[in-house]
Amino acid sequence: MTRRRRVWFGVTAIALASVLAVGALLAVDVYLHGRFEKSAGYNVWGYRGPVLARKQAGEFRVVMAGGSAAYGYGTNWNEAIPALLEQRLASTPGPSAIRVVNLGYNNEGAYSFKFTLDDYLWLDYDLALLYEGYNDLLGDGSGPNTQVFRHESPVYRLTGYLPIFPVVFREKAAAMTAGDSGSAYSSEQKTVFRPGLAARGTAGVLNAVAGVGQALEQQLSLVTEAPSREVLVDESTGCRYPWQTYCQSVLAAVEFALSRGKQVLVITQPHFAAGNARRARHEAQQQELSGMMQRKFSGQARVGSVDLGDAVDLGDPTLSFDGMHLTARGNAIAAEALASSIVEQISRTGRRP
Repeated sequence: MTRRRRVWFGVTAIALASVLAVGALLAVDVYLHGRFEKSAGYNVWGYRGPVLARKQAGEFRVVMAGGSAAYGYGTNWNEAIPALLEQRLASTPGPSAIRVVNLGYNNEGAYSFKFTLDDYLWLDYDLALLYEGYNDLLGDGSGPNTQVFRHESPVYRLTGYLPIFPVVFREKAAAMTAGDSGSAYSSEQKTVFRPGLAARGTAGVLNAVAGVGQALEQQLSLVTEAPSREVLVDESTGCRYPWQTYCQSVLAAVEFALSRGKQVLVITQPHFAAGNARRARHEAQQQELSGMMQRKFSGQARVGSVDLGDAVDLGDPTLSFDGMHLTARGNAIAAEALASSIVEQISRTGRRP
């Protein structure tokens, strides 16, 4: 075999192996999407719940952006606020269907709002619900929460398809070694139990496979650069320290939505239970936000605010399993309280087809 043929054969073999590897991983990923999108996962396009069909004539679409409280951490997709809200709104008299899409994801704060609304403009939504404050409680002193989960994936940034198998495998590995899948996202070293040798070995394999997927994604990062993440506070919000970056992020999202012809509802999440140290901080944060919304958007028909601060008792274990995230019953109460505000917003603007 000549040298040229050996080079050609080698390049062809490497290319074929790469294609087969990517194809195999894609097949696994599609399978895992189908298995987990109705439980704790998300669908191939990165939002929670089944993939929506093309928007129908007369259909009114609502999207909810936020962190784990919007995502419905600890519940199935159809027990989260967006799905329950859609069920509640289905009984609302009107000539068209109302669909509600869950765009939340764990740990995301107000900074992610604008990026999420931009990413999903293709859904052709009519109303955006901004539902986050918990993940920004550290305030200005610690720097803003700039997580945008989907943008961490070069595959998503390039194609709009969001891989799930690295997340699934890492969570399973964390559950095997620490007893809790949530430890995959925690910097705290909490020993829950001592795993056996077999469990440690299996967890190592799962982590290794997840690492392969992440390595392939990193190769794509060479052709799709992640945007820089920072919040430029211009003082126009009028919010006081330590809530300036939080207010600025909400303002940026509302202005973005308005510039695209959308309606917006900014929602205060339920306050923490009495005696919880975070309650006073959350109330102060939301007071500053409320003041900013009043100053900036008073009289603006396409923008509204909803206060769910007292809608759900987070101290009731039947409504919240950890004092912050709601059970299916708690989510149903929040959805019920929110439904009337959405109907009022639609009526005020006359934007429902």
